[in-house]
Amino acid sequence: MSIKENINLEKLPVHIAIIMDGNGRWAKKKGEMRIFGHKNGVKAVRDCTEACAELGVKFLTLYAFSTENWNRPKFEINALMELLVSTINKETKTLNDNDIRLTAIGDLESLPKSCYRELMNAIDKTKNNKRMTLVLALSYSSRTEIVEAVKNIGEAVKEGKIDPKDITEQTIIDQIYTSDIPDPELLIRTSGEHRISNFLLWQMAYTELYFTETLWPDFGKEELYDAIIDYQNRERRFGMTSEQVKN
Repeated sequence: MSIKENINLEKLPVHIAIIMDGNGRWAKKKGEMRIFGHKNGVKAVRDCTEACAELGVKFLTLYAFSTENWNRPKFEINALMELLVSTINKETKTLNDNDIRLTAIGDLESLPKSCYRELMNAIDKTKNNKRMTLVLALSYSSRTEIVEAVKNIGEAVKEGKIDPKDITEQTIIDQIYTSDIPDPELLIRTSGEHRISNFLLWQMAYTELYFTETLWPDFGKEELYDAIIDYQNRERRFGMTSEQVKN
């Protein structure tokens, strides 16, 4: 019997974010090159996306490639970009068949032209889907995201469009990549690392963090269900006392 039956569908996180970590270590354990792990990680992406859509999760954000990842060996970056293009090509029909919208956040124009073109094409083809939104964080840096938001707000102040005393949290939210996406309620990181690695720093102010030793290629539906059940057993207080939450 699947532990899926223990999930309370009335208490699902609206938005789940995942740091997909451990592909390289998974491959090394099997005596293979790192790209072998990345290729096998695609199945975990497919399984988690399918599971979230089936449950009724509305947003799933996957940390696919950080700005720091550009410092990896060139052959690995090239292989990753080729894998991304081929995966997008293969999965666009599946996304449409399952009514899933694809979008992306990050410095997308820094991606190779072929990768950027295929990504934009898939985003356009799935833009009218309503069941769930799959967000890929590509060439993404949360610090850069915040810096760019501050620059935009500063420019608006300089042009007299906004008074500094009128700047609020919403002013910043309107300028970040996820302005039209709710903050994640649950962050999952695989592979045993306990850090958030420059991912959604603003958005995760009140996110519940879940860390697992499982390497990403081995992370499937059951592991996702475990994370959701763990989330549902937590008390989210948002600065209040337990008594206030219960009342």
